[in-house]
Amino acid sequence: MQIPATLRLRFQLMSAADANLLFDVDQDEQVMLYINGGQKSSWQDIEQRMVPRMNAYHNPQLGYGIYAVFATQALPSKHSGDPALPEPLSAQHSAADSYLGWILVRPMNFFTTGAEHDNLELGWRFKRHCWGLGIASEAAAAVANSVVAQRAQLTSITPVQALSAIALPDNQASIGVMKKLGMQYVKRYIHQDPLGDYDVVLYRKMVAR
Repeated sequence: MQIPATLRLRFQLMSAADANLLFDVDQDEQVMLYINGGQKSSWQDIEQRMVPRMNAYHNPQLGYGIYAVFATQALPSKHSGDPALPEPLSAQHSAADSYLGWILVRPMNFFTTGAEHDNLELGWRFKRHCWGLGIASEAAAAVANSVVAQRAQLTSITPVQALSAIALPDNQASIGVMKKLGMQYVKRYIHQDPLGDYDVVLYRKMVAR
């Protein structure tokens, strides 16, 4: 499934050959703060955990997988003096066609016996230098809208009825992206996953038919 580029971004469905991109975005403690408490991923983490999980739901026809996001133009810097934010962008960071992060699409509750193919989970992870520029919400909307539209053309495939996302309750930046996507709060609950059980908030948007 091809995702059309936006004015600022282009997309590429990842495979195991793109493990270096998964590794790259995980090398910042701030990026990983609400993923695992701020621990950078090791190459072993990527090879033995991240890639096998991605391969488990990877399905180009249905739009499932992780989409690498690249800039199609130089991005402006954003720095407010807050130590949690990165320093102003270098030319390398802001250059067109630079790798920014990724968007995940898979059935909600995929790693359980109740995978919901009509309810797609969206996820995202982006490098710190593009935080605060609307990149995550732009990328997630572009990918989700394209997957929903293309799925609707496949009469033999279950149409998408909802888009969902989860985050730790303290992850206000990610929750902000969910709200920008038009998602609304559903509940706080314990999300079960082979990697562990997590206290999360669930947001969801119903897809117009």
